[in-house]
Amino acid sequence: MRFEERELKSYAEPVLAGLLKEGEVYFSVQFVDEDMLIPTMETWVFAGRRLDPEDVEDHLYFQDVESYRLGIRYAFATAGNAHFPSRERGKYQTHL
Repeated sequence: MRFEERELKSYAEPVLAGLLKEGEVYFSVQFVDEDMLIPTMETWVFAGRRLDPEDVEDHLYFQDVESYRLGIRYAFATAGNAHFPSRERGKYQTHL
């Protein structure tokens, strides 16, 4: 397998919220120190928009990759078997 060579940017580019696809995998990179030398990375699956009937805003839902691989989906999830953080939709999802 070969990937074409390209110049990498020195900064992150956010994902456009409108381009997120259900079931696709996204990565969240955070830094634990102020100098941004120690990164942590989490893997998330985009679960969808406005999954909760009580959502008044256009919320975006992500699911932890472990429960997704076990076949657990939002409609059948419990607090103990899956994690679904949601974000109010903006133009960009800057945390991914």
